[in-house]
This record gives sequence, structure tokens and C-alpha cells, in this order.
Amino acid sequence: MWSDSESLSIGVYRSAAERERNPGARSQAGDLDLTIYSLRKWARLALQGNPTVLPLLFLPDSAVVIRTDVGKQLQGLAPAFASRHAGQRFLRYLEAQRQRLVGERGQLDIHRAHLVEQFGYDTKYAMHMLRLGHQGVEFMESGRLALPIREPVRSHLMDVRSGRSNLADVLAECTELELRLSKLLESSPLPSEPDLKRVEDFVMDAYASAWGAHG
Repeated sequence: MWSDSESLSIGVYRSAAERERNPGARSQAGDLDLTIYSLRKWARLALQGNPTVLPLLFLPDSAVVIRTDVGKQLQGLAPAFASRHAGQRFLRYLEAQRQRLVGERGQLDIHRAHLVEQFGYDTKYAMHMLRLGHQGVEFMESGRLALPIREPVRSHLMDVRSGRSNLADVLAECTELELRLSKLLESSPLPSEPDLKRVEDFVMDAYASAWGAHG
């Protein structure tokens, strides 16, 4: 779907949905899930500590196809986005995912039948749930995200994905991560607020330059 409500396009495209003519089609190997935000929209989400958009600030060279001057400046601005707001967002997302995994919250169908049949629960969803928790703790402790995820956490998450952890252990780990995030809301070295002015100045300059370049 596409919108110009932000003056620049915001798009979501999934090749699986296009291939099967079904909005809920699940992605397969080689499929593309693409989301495009305007800079203003993205910056607003990042300032709020949204876990979905923050990783863009920390992508390594190996994961970037094209990095423009604006992109370089944006990644250099990563400390301005860091604040304790992120802890609230990570914690809220983590709690919601745990509740969905065990069926305590209304949801879309997240369960992959073949994984539930084989392992007793959706191991892929559980892996992403724990990844979110570990990244939340990392960000609240350092203001940064290591990409790819560092060992031994990465191997542990892959063990969960492969069904080598039972659901009880996964849920216990999730609860522990929720507790750590809750404590970091008070003890994190991050500032209570992001550097809003610095980010606003950057966004305004980027738009002014883009509009000037196009007359």
C-alpha cells in the first residue's frame, strides 16, 4: 500500500502477497518484504524508541546496498535518538509478543502449524521474541545495537529457532528479559529524552536540500 500523507511516499510491499494474491501469504526463501518510510515518519518512530526502526542506525557496511550522504549523516546521528523511551517500547513489544505466543492476547495467526506440530510451539516467533528482548537490554545499556547479533546470544537464538529449547525455558527467559528491561528504565545510562532539536534540525536540512535539488 502507498500513501503520500507525509509528502513523501510511505510504502509496504510483500512479494509473497503479490505472488499468491493473498495479503496474509507467508514469505518463503527469496521473497521480499519491503517497507519504505518518509524520513520524517521514520525519525518520529526512532525518537519514540521504536524497536522496528532503530536497527537502521547501526547497519554494518556489509548489510547496506547504497549509503547516501544523508544516510551517513543519519547513522552518525545515532546517539541523538537514544533515550530511555526505547526501554518502554522494547518492554511493551516484548510483553505483547509473549502474550501472543501463549494465546493470552488477541492476534493475527502467528503460529506456523508445521513448527507447532514438530516442537509444540512456534519456534520462529519465539526466537524473534527473545531477540527483541536481548536487543532491548543491549540498547538500554549502551545506546547501540550490534548487528549481526553477537555470540553467544546469536547461537542461542538459533537453537531456539531450531527447537532445541522447550517452551517453558523460552518463557522463563522472556520473563527474565522483561525484568531486566523494567530495571533499566531507572538505571540505564541513557538520557530520559532524545536530542529532539538535533534530530529536527537534521530532518529539516535534509528536506530543504532535497527540495532545492529538485527545484
